[in-house]
This record gives sequence, structure tokens and C-alpha cells, in this order.
Amino acid sequence: MSAHPWMPQSPCGPSCVTGSTFRRVSAVRVTLRVLTALAVLLCGLLVVAAKPVLRANTRHAVRRWFASLVRGFGVRIELHGESKFQATPGRGVLVVSNHVSWLDSLVLNAVQPMAMVAKQDIKGWPLLGGLISAAGSVFIDRERLSRLPSTVSDLSEALRAGLAIGTNPEGTTWCGISSGRFRPALLQSALDAGVPVRPVAIRYRVADGTTARPAAFVGTEDLVTAMRRVLRLRGLVVEVHVLPEIAPGRADTRRELALLAEAEVAAALGTTVALHKELDFQRA
Repeated sequence: MSAHPWMPQSPCGPSCVTGSTFRRVSAVRVTLRVLTALAVLLCGLLVVAAKPVLRANTRHAVRRWFASLVRGFGVRIELHGESKFQATPGRGVLVVSNHVSWLDSLVLNAVQPMAMVAKQDIKGWPLLGGLISAAGSVFIDRERLSRLPSTVSDLSEALRAGLAIGTNPEGTTWCGISSGRFRPALLQSALDAGVPVRPVAIRYRVADGTTARPAAFVGTEDLVTAMRRVLRLRGLVVEVHVLPEIAPGRADTRRELALLAEAEVAAALGTTVALHKELDFQRA
């Protein structure tokens, strides 16, 4: 049950990701993927520990680490559009993307390392939670609306300082066949900071072009279950479409900005947006 009427919800559940006939790899290949991913995860701890020494090279090392981790899980990244999210170095940008899988933040950081706005419970993920925290992520408790204004204020300050920050404005995951509405609240930070918004469309598919619904992390399932599906999939590819920036001034309100970004992402994916009453979980 939702903690409040504005809590983001998705109709996607187990039926969206099970029962499909996708090709699987052998048990031996699954084992190799697990061992590779664990080795990369442990190396990530060394990258975090070496940040003070790496200094200027930290970003490159972190990007390579995220790319290696995604590859370790047997996933190939296919980049479309710009090779980075910040068109102007040193200028802050709010990166907004659709939300499908637990892999999303790993994939985005493999393109360009950045702070992510993440759900509070991600902090508790084994190893991944600690590494995502060390990357400077901002954790948000969507069940406590009273904390949202201070989160928006913190994001605005970080954007003014020239950081790239990623967020999933749908507020929850979808299976990839359809998408949810972009909730406007956090986009207020880009308006306040006077920085652009960069829409990014993420799509998981297999070799024949079919949308890989088993890659989704939906409903109330646990992380281990979702990981197992990914580890077993053969030929999983994640398309990352880096779309043109939405410049400051194109939208006067956060609702207009959310609708612009949502339309760009939906057009790139060719998906439908689920129709439901649009609710902003930060009342003006």
C-alpha cells in the first residue's frame, strides 16, 4: 500500500518479466558472469579508496569501472547520440531518464559518472549500495514528502556548482513496453539553478531487436531475483539514447519541463505512456 496518494506506482509485475521465451546462457556461463561481476565489484572498492590519489583521473577510472561491471553481467552498451551528458564542461545538467532496471544507474555512469538521485532502500544493497553511495548519490525517501523541498534545494545547489546529476522522474520502474509519467517535483531544481535538462532514453533488447522485459526490475521482487534473470539472458543489449538538451527558458514551470522531457524519451523509444491522473507529489 502507498504511504501517500502521490506515491509513484507502476502496474508492471511478475507477469511482465516471466513466462517469456528468451534465449538463456548455460549454467557455466552464468557462473563465470557472477565471478567476473564480483571481481569487478571488489576492484570498485579499490577505486573508491584510491580517489584521493587518482584526483583528475578519477572520473575516467570510475567510468571504466562501471562499464566493466555492466559487461561483467553479460550486458553490452550501445550508445546513440552524444558521448557525454554535459554539452558544456563545468556547467551543471540534470539528466532525466526512464526507469526499467536495477542496471540503469550503472549503465548511465558507464557513459559519464555522475551523482544519482536514488531511492532510500538502495543504500542497503550489498556492495552496490556502498559504491553508489560513495559516488556521491542523493538518496530520497519518497514516503516522506516533508523532506522533498530540502532535497530540491540541495540538488539546485549542486547543479549551480557545475555537477551532472541523474534522476528517474517516473519514480518507479516499468517493464520497457510502456512508460510512466515524469513527475515534475525534482525538475524544479533545474529551473532554480538555470541549467539544462538532458533527456536520456534507455531500452533493453536482445539480438533480434525484441524488448528484453526480463531485464526489468518491477513490482515487489527482490534484487537477487532480478539479477538472476539478467545473468541468464543471452545477447542482452542496453541502448542509451542521449537526446538533445532542453535549454533553460524552454519551459516556465516544472510541469512543462517534465512533459517536454517525457515526450522526448517516449519518442526515442517508440513507447506509450500509461494514462493516469497526473499528480505532482510536491504541491506548490
